[in-house]
Amino acid sequence: MFTLFHHPFCPHSRFIRLIAGEYGLDLKLIEERSWERREAFLLLNAAGTTPVLVDDEQPPIPGAAIIAEYVDEAYGAGMGPKRLMPETLAERIEVRRLMAWFNEKFFEEVSHPLVTERIYKRFMSEENGGGPPSADVMRAAKANVRYHLAYIGWLAQTRNFLAGDRLTYADLAAAAHLSAIDYLGDVPWSEDDAAKAWYARVKSRPSFRPLLSEWLAGVPASRTYVDLDF
Repeated sequence: MFTLFHHPFCPHSRFIRLIAGEYGLDLKLIEERSWERREAFLLLNAAGTTPVLVDDEQPPIPGAAIIAEYVDEAYGAGMGPKRLMPETLAERIEVRRLMAWFNEKFFEEVSHPLVTERIYKRFMSEENGGGPPSADVMRAAKANVRYHLAYIGWLAQTRNFLAGDRLTYADLAAAAHLSAIDYLGDVPWSEDDAAKAWYARVKSRPSFRPLLSEWLAGVPASRTYVDLDF
């Protein structure tokens, strides 16, 4: 049993939860509002960001990329063809490149601003940055999602999955970030059929079910969020 300090709408936390679901790892989930900067949480991760994975046999493991590498090193070899990191160096480079694209670039330009403005700010005090959402920030993020969606569509048209022939961390990272903003109805699915078809395949996997079952009071999920045939 692992303990994951997370937030239900933190895209990086969702990425780790999908990995755990694919690998059959049991997670005890503890919701963390990172903006509150709890002292006990800062002792686990001085950066004060989610997710943090706690394994009783290891020091606290902070950050999505580090957790993903830890899980692959500890459990990947035993997964055989279901391993989420490929075997060859070139394939692993491509998976890591796309992981960084979504966990860093997509996060900065799309998922973080939208989730912050539309969800986190509801629970933040003014001292922590709370208040009404910024229309300008949301407008820029919604414009940015279009070119990211087009890139996903191009990858999906040229490969079986985003990084190659089979499901990898790249697919789960992309899907995790998309899922957070799909809940809000901020993904223009009608603009790219290939991206939409790829996402429908990924979100139909059993590992996605816990995410799709979560709801936020006062913020209803979009029509497409739980619809596997949207």
